[in-house]
Amino acid sequence: MMFSPDESKPSSLPVLALRNATLFPGTIAPMAVGRPFSLRALEAAESERSMIGVFTQFDPEVEEPTGADIHHMGVAAKILKMADDRRGGKTVLLQGLFRIRILRFLDLSPIMRVEVEYPQDLDEDDPETTALFAKIKEMALDVIQKNPGLPQEAKHFVEEMERPGMLCDLVASHLSAPIEEKITILETLDVKQRSRRVAQMLSTELNMLETKRRIDQQVRGEMDKNQRDYYLRKQMEAIRRELGDEDSAEDELDELRKKIKEANLPEEALKTAEKELKRLAKIPSSSPEYTVSKTYLDTILELPWSKFSEDHLDIKEAEKILDEDHYGLEKVKKRILEYLAVRKLKPDVKGPILCLIGPPGVGKTSLGRSVARAMNREFVRMSLGGIHDEAEIRGHRRTYIGALPGRIIQSIKKAGVANPVLMLDELDKVGKDFRGDPSSALLEVLDPEQNDTFVDNYLSIPYDLSRVLFIGTANVHDTIPGPLRDRMEVIDIPGYTQEEKKLIAKSHLISEEMENHGLSPDTFKITDAALDVVIDKYTREAGVRNLKRNIAALCRGAARRIAGDDMKKVTIDKRQVPIYLGPERFFPEVAEATKSPGVATGMAWTPSGGDILFIETTLMKGKGQLILTGQLGEVMQESAKAAMSYLRSRAKEFDIDPMRFEETDVHIHIPAGAIPKDGPSAGITLLAALASLFTGKPVHNDLAMTGEVTLRGQILPVGGIKEKVLAARRAGIKDVMLPEKNRRDLEEIPEEIRKGLTLHFVGNVDDALKFALSPNLN
Repeated sequence: MMFSPDESKPSSLPVLALRNATLFPGTIAPMAVGRPFSLRALEAAESERSMIGVFTQFDPEVEEPTGADIHHMGVAAKILKMADDRRGGKTVLLQGLFRIRILRFLDLSPIMRVEVEYPQDLDEDDPETTALFAKIKEMALDVIQKNPGLPQEAKHFVEEMERPGMLCDLVASHLSAPIEEKITILETLDVKQRSRRVAQMLSTELNMLETKRRIDQQVRGEMDKNQRDYYLRKQMEAIRRELGDEDSAEDELDELRKKIKEANLPEEALKTAEKELKRLAKIPSSSPEYTVSKTYLDTILELPWSKFSEDHLDIKEAEKILDEDHYGLEKVKKRILEYLAVRKLKPDVKGPILCLIGPPGVGKTSLGRSVARAMNREFVRMSLGGIHDEAEIRGHRRTYIGALPGRIIQSIKKAGVANPVLMLDELDKVGKDFRGDPSSALLEVLDPEQNDTFVDNYLSIPYDLSRVLFIGTANVHDTIPGPLRDRMEVIDIPGYTQEEKKLIAKSHLISEEMENHGLSPDTFKITDAALDVVIDKYTREAGVRNLKRNIAALCRGAARRIAGDDMKKVTIDKRQVPIYLGPERFFPEVAEATKSPGVATGMAWTPSGGDILFIETTLMKGKGQLILTGQLGEVMQESAKAAMSYLRSRAKEFDIDPMRFEETDVHIHIPAGAIPKDGPSAGITLLAALASLFTGKPVHNDLAMTGEVTLRGQILPVGGIKEKVLAARRAGIKDVMLPEKNRRDLEEIPEEIRKGLTLHFVGNVDDALKFALSPNLN
């Protein structure tokens, strides 16, 4: 784009904000432009065939500057050339033309546009200005001569310059001065004052160049041209002499000696530290090996080898803290209190390795914090999810560049004491590949008989982890390697019932979110009915994480109404919940009111709690094939085949013509086909649906069942009984059939869940089918 100098100076210009640069009148400079804010300004100037206002930001970190973020004195510039760069931005060549000052901001978005004035230089034709002009020329030529980084052609421009103001702008644009000083030059309209400041800048530049020259001369006089390392060491010594800092390396060694004496290190660690210190004293401080060795010593000295926090062993106080922070979780609390009681009676007992396994959001991680608070210990959380490298646990050997201790040692260092509560989060999500198996590295860490001599690859000396209380967390058992699981005491944490979620919300979540959003009981209230709607219609989880998010959304909505509509109090009842949270997201499963043969209702366990499962079967003419659909896993497919085989083997007892199995195909489908399903617990439900299909007797629609079936007709126990029964009650089921061997799990099912349900325990298939297909079931 070309700009004619004969055109009048525009009164308004688009703004290009620079981060760490300043443009001066009479200079040409390339600029890299990448921010959308700046690209829009360039496009506007190009389309208007106008100049652009170039200003400098106060803070270079600001992405979208406003009027308060830029200096009000800048330069009107002409765009000489513009081209795209590889990063999606533009490279633009700008020529500074005139100083400009912002009078007012006309627009801030999508581009910033300002009304400007064009202030003139205040020239004084007096002897001092003339003398300063001559001195600046002389010093500028001297700088160009001594600084190889400046083009020698610049001498010509300096010598030909006739106006002091323009000379000052040219010199200031090429000096390596701070941006603030350059802005001061740009803002100074008095040419005499501008000349004084530029003269000071040139004097500083000359002093710096002279100091560098003197250091180079000192080094060249002492160095051997064939030994580059020797040259570098001498250069560093010369720099230290210039700074008056010759004894810094010796001071560091003295400080390290003092720290070693005061650290109270174990014998082996003390010998290693003293040996490393002797080695460090022989290494030149300019050598890269010096930094590696010093970092190793610092790591040893920063570890809490003999620093322990004093345990708080008041059992009643600990119980109170655990109850304050978490509702329910009685098994975990009981185990923690038992451990504290044993520690009180036998202080030197080795800590257990607890592993809390349960669905997301039930409070496993926060429980670790409560345990640390109850014991008066430091708490450190270490997430293991997704790690694949064994060195993450054991550290890297010091032979590698950038070596570090493993996460275990780093966590101990972060805690600052040798006996913290260390939470190993997401144990079931540890991976393995060509870099090793991190779960195998954890075997030594989590074995109380071995971890008192844990050796990190970086430290290469034993560190005692026996005083650390390790708490692991996971969502499922299956993906935790067997040897690792065997070293821990597993405590299963089931999902919460609706009533438990309601109590947790009322006692913890609502008050916490009210405080986070600046609300109080005088200004905000959620009714019990509204809370029931949020739990039933807007969350489907075993924990309370989404419930907390929805309560936070209600608090935000209420805060907006109180602040914006000047309301004194907001009360949310069940009718107002959709106003704040939108349409209902979940609908409770309802048992199918069908009397058609071949359909049965089962119960399933999922990581987010229990669910009911509808199994549909149908017959069609064929050759005895069994067709399975609905994303069934291998175990569930085997359960279906076992159920079919059992039914065929007992065809006579069920009064079924054996030829029907040969002449028809059976299709088994489990709805919600996009969701994978697996496990053996649907065996009895599959068998009941097939028996109903072939006998023509419908399975009762208000009956749900679970249990694994064998070819001998036995019904084996299954897991997740509490969650499954809860799902059945939520779906409106009245009768639940469970394996006889699951009768022991009855005590885990709270009384409020069993209310309104009839539980039937069966031990074999004959009894189960007789009950499920009985026409007299109430």
